[in-house]
Amino acid sequence: MRVQLLPFGILKDAVIPASVEIPSDATVGDLLHILDEQLGGHAAVSQILPRIAVSVNAEYAQRSHTLKEGDQVGLLPPVSGGSSALAPPVVTFLTRDVIPSNDLVTAAKQGSDGAVVVFDGIVRDNTRGRRTLYLDYEAYEEMAAKQMAELAVGAVERFGVRGVTMAHRLGRLQIGETSVLIIVTSAHRAVAFDACRWLIDTLKKTVPIWKKETFEDGAIWADGEPFPPELMPHSTELPATGKPEQAS
Repeated sequence: MRVQLLPFGILKDAVIPASVEIPSDATVGDLLHILDEQLGGHAAVSQILPRIAVSVNAEYAQRSHTLKEGDQVGLLPPVSGGSSALAPPVVTFLTRDVIPSNDLVTAAKQGSDGAVVVFDGIVRDNTRGRRTLYLDYEAYEEMAAKQMAELAVGAVERFGVRGVTMAHRLGRLQIGETSVLIIVTSAHRAVAFDACRWLIDTLKKTVPIWKKETFEDGAIWADGEPFPPELMPHSTELPATGKPEQAS
């Protein structure tokens, strides 16, 4: 079968065909392997393929996603990957699919790294003594995606780390599933730890993502972290009550 390829950023300058023939049961991972074999001679492609995100018909897709005839496959380099130096490598995205933590950690590593610090936020089975059944996350998606990308680039500039990968899950999550994953790569561990802590703390305060917790005895929208005062349009008139509370 044949799928269409939509390269973006630096990949638009590579010799990537408009479509490619793949086996009928091929997955996104199979497609990336085929592209690596066909285009491995192009230096920029071989460096960036391990770090791209992939969309299928305008939705983020994981390596295990099975492709169909005529699918439009977007090849999405890191948001700051348009320079010839391919640096800093920054990958951020929202997804309704299971976050492939191990694959993303492996893809983030490079030989120059002396440290990889990972924050893997998972859904626990209780909150303040109440048994949790599942969580639902929703976001102002356009704004959240922009804020996450800016945070990741800001962490590179602020702490001098080499790269950042940050993914946040939306929709319904079951116990034990990853809700947010942050990966910081650096030559040195101290700045990697500092950057990772700053990223999760700042994300919780500034990125418009909300969590609804469903318990055995009811459901509530979780209290948000207080916005920084500079983001509050009426901070001198209203108490800092955190992110807007959602009606259940």
